[in-house]
Amino acid sequence: MKSHFSFLFFLFSFLAIGQIQHCGYDFTSYIVVNVHENGVIENPKDLKITIVSENGKEVININNMYSWNKGNEPLVFAQNYLVNKDGEKERYFFPYAKDAYFISVTNTFPAEDFSIKIEDPKGIYKIQIIPLQSFNLYVLCSSENEKAKMFGKRTNNPVEVILEK
Repeated sequence: MKSHFSFLFFLFSFLAIGQIQHCGYDFTSYIVVNVHENGVIENPKDLKITIVSENGKEVININNMYSWNKGNEPLVFAQNYLVNKDGEKERYFFPYAKDAYFISVTNTFPAEDFSIKIEDPKGIYKIQIIPLQSFNLYVLCSSENEKAKMFGKRTNNPVEVILEK
C-alpha cells in the first residue's frame, strides 16, 4: 500500500510540475477597430460598431458561442478607456490599443464569416460594412499566437477604417 501511495504521489507531483503555465488571455482573442477620419489620429467617440452576418444583421452571442462576455446579446464593440490610480502612469484598459474600439471574442471565433458595421448615431459619417479576416484577431497568448503566425498574415492587426462624411 505504501508503494502505491508513493507512486501516486510521484505521479501527481510530476503532473503538477509538467503543467503548462496559462496566460491571462487563454481562450480569448480581441478584435480592434481603429476608425478615424483621413489624416486624423483620434477615434471619434460614441460610434456604434457591431459584428454582423453576411446579410448585415447583428450577430447574437447565443450561449456565449462567440464571446465569453454578454451572452445572448449582440456583439457590440466598446471604446478603449484609460485606467489609472492616483500617482500611476496612465494606461489603457486594453493595452494593445489606444483609443480604438475593441471586443473580446473566443479563440475559435470564425472572423472570415463576419463583418463589422460602423454607424454614427449623430449622422456625421456614412455607415460602413467591413469584412473581417483572421489576421484581425489579437491572439495574445504566445503559444496560440505562434500557431497563428505559421500560416498566412501575422495576427494582431487592427481593422483600419477611414470614415467618410
